[in-house]
Amino acid sequence: MVTTSPTVLTFGWVPWAAAGLLVLVLLAGWLAPRRRSGGTPVANTEDLWTSDHLRPWVRRYRAWRAGGAVVVGLGLLAAAGVVAQPVAVEERARILANRDIVLCLDVSGSMASFGSQVADTFLELVDSFEGERIAMSVFNSTSATIFPLTDDYDLVRERLEEGRRALDRAGSARYWEFVAGSDGIEGEASLIGDGLASCALLFDQFDAERSRSIIFSTDNAVWGTPVYTLPEATDLVMARGVVVHGLFGYHPTYTGQVELLEMRREVLRTGGLFYELDDPDLVDGIIADVQSYQEVDMETDPERIRVDRNDAWVRWLALATLAVVVVGWRLRE
Repeated sequence: MVTTSPTVLTFGWVPWAAAGLLVLVLLAGWLAPRRRSGGTPVANTEDLWTSDHLRPWVRRYRAWRAGGAVVVGLGLLAAAGVVAQPVAVEERARILANRDIVLCLDVSGSMASFGSQVADTFLELVDSFEGERIAMSVFNSTSATIFPLTDDYDLVRERLEEGRRALDRAGSARYWEFVAGSDGIEGEASLIGDGLASCALLFDQFDAERSRSIIFSTDNAVWGTPVYTLPEATDLVMARGVVVHGLFGYHPTYTGQVELLEMRREVLRTGGLFYELDDPDLVDGIIADVQSYQEVDMETDPERIRVDRNDAWVRWLALATLAVVVVGWRLRE
């Protein structure tokens, strides 16, 4: 929610000083004795001022001089408005939801073909959240945090967009830069239980009443010896009050019913939802479930920002400057 105060002048005395100076100049010009400009007198030229041919020219000349005085005065006032620095104070009160969500993505070789699809799914989910804190972690033999819990949705979308582009080109330099830190154990890969446990460690504020969810995408194909089996990691997750929503990537070479059924069983044990990645109801189902938890909006301390309000004055100053140039050119002509 944003509230804006009335516009005030930082240097309020400047327009008054400019107006006073303008009035003094006009009075001085009005009260100054009239006298002809110096020069060499020319005989028999008095009648020129009453000539029918000269009088229109004299009227135009005087009109342009008067116009010049007006635009110079307006330019002075516009410049004073800019110098006075009109500002308004915007007070922005942010509303934070009491829900935390960790996006947890398996980036092992068997999941390479699903990477950009999962990133698209995460982006679609994020677009439906408002106020929730979101984190993201990727894992293979070890885990790497892409970003910690944050409500900075611009950052979240930026990193997910980077992830989509990187994961779409598995094996490229951009891909290895994005998943750096996820292959820390040589000869092992896709340690599913360890990846889930690491994602659970991203939650904080356990003394606060918050709902916690992990959106867990993997094919559950283990290659190596993990510290945590998937059931053990599920026990850890449940002990922390976390619900897991599973996105299963079926790969005919690496996975089968055993991996699918185990992951489905453990996900449902936490109270979460289980989907295969090609399920069209995936996004709507997870959003509805996450938002079903009671939400308690928490207002943070309002943020006060000074916002310049001199756009109109700058435009008037530009117009007045242009008018002075035109009038000056016309008078010289």
